[in-house]
Amino acid sequence: MRKICVVVHSRANYGRIKTLMQAVDKHPDLELQLLVGSSALIHRFGSVIDIIRKEGFSEAAVVYSILEGETPTTMAKSTGLAIIELATQFENLKPDVVVTVADRFETLATAVAASYMNIPVAHTQGGEVTGSIDESVRHAITKLSHLHFAATLRAKEYLLKMGENAEDVYLTGCPAIDVVANLDVTLPPDFFEKYKGVGDQLSTEKDYIVVLQHPVTTEYGSGLAQINETLKAVKEFADKGMQVAWLWPNVDAGSDDIAKGIRQFREHNDATNMHFYINFEPEDYVRLIANSKCLIGNSSSGLREGAYLGTPTVNIGSRQSGRERAANVIDVDYDAAKISEAIYYQLSHGRYPSSTLVGDGTAGQQIADLLATCEIRLQKELSYIHQTDE
Repeated sequence: MRKICVVVHSRANYGRIKTLMQAVDKHPDLELQLLVGSSALIHRFGSVIDIIRKEGFSEAAVVYSILEGETPTTMAKSTGLAIIELATQFENLKPDVVVTVADRFETLATAVAASYMNIPVAHTQGGEVTGSIDESVRHAITKLSHLHFAATLRAKEYLLKMGENAEDVYLTGCPAIDVVANLDVTLPPDFFEKYKGVGDQLSTEKDYIVVLQHPVTTEYGSGLAQINETLKAVKEFADKGMQVAWLWPNVDAGSDDIAKGIRQFREHNDATNMHFYINFEPEDYVRLIANSKCLIGNSSSGLREGAYLGTPTVNIGSRQSGRERAANVIDVDYDAAKISEAIYYQLSHGRYPSSTLVGDGTAGQQIADLLATCEIRLQKELSYIHQTDE
């Protein structure tokens, strides 16, 4: 049996890899080794490890590596600490393959530690294009990885253009869509009470919008001004009776500025019809955005899960710059008037046709089957070095 070590560092990581974990755990030729680390262990980012345990998974180990502060310096140092701690766990577990997700600094640490230890790295969501430092990190992980599970055809083509061997690149879709495709998205009556948080109590009987805005690392220092524009725009709709479910930002550099803006807003403004949440379980997050009238902010979920669900999305700023998007997305800058105009349009438009841009709901099982059977080449080389000019 191949031992497959899946490393989960954040709430986004877990939602993007959960169905693969399930498929590996059930596969007769695979053994799941689960490592949980970084912000997935921290209460103010949702204590994702509690959700993971509740859903039946047992971690082989936890990895503490996050330095408080959410600055570029702490991100760099947290990356280094994660490399050190992960190397120790990989040495103990001796996995046959390490699976790392997407484009975060913890994901880079996973790929660095494993590849230097001659452990093959399998990477999901490689070949995609985004804004911020994520763009550079994602491609760096690609060059450290040995197996690539692309979510879109364009991503696969970009991986090949980066010199990855065709035999190691597979078009599977994104496991996050598996959760969406196989889920009853009906909201239970007590849905909003379940996750506590702070603010006005929301009702499943009334319309609501969802806001999720993260810091942009390459625009560090601008987060407070950016979130204030979004708050100003969204308050306009809350004042008119629209319910607002607002989620806390992630752990990236600048998170404190986003959080500060939200806290100051709540202290100095009437936040009627608004409720602020730390986290939702993956299935409930899908239910949340599936039933919302609009998703606002800069989360990739509007462009991924939102595309499959047809959720009207207002994408703000540069964080998702260059990423493929379906018809459900409108892009705007950090400007309250433009954000407000886009929200009005999306509310008027309503649902969009479902798009399978990033998967059809079978990615987790596809990847598990490939991990059990595919040939793995530890030594890498650029695919075109033996080509001759004609």
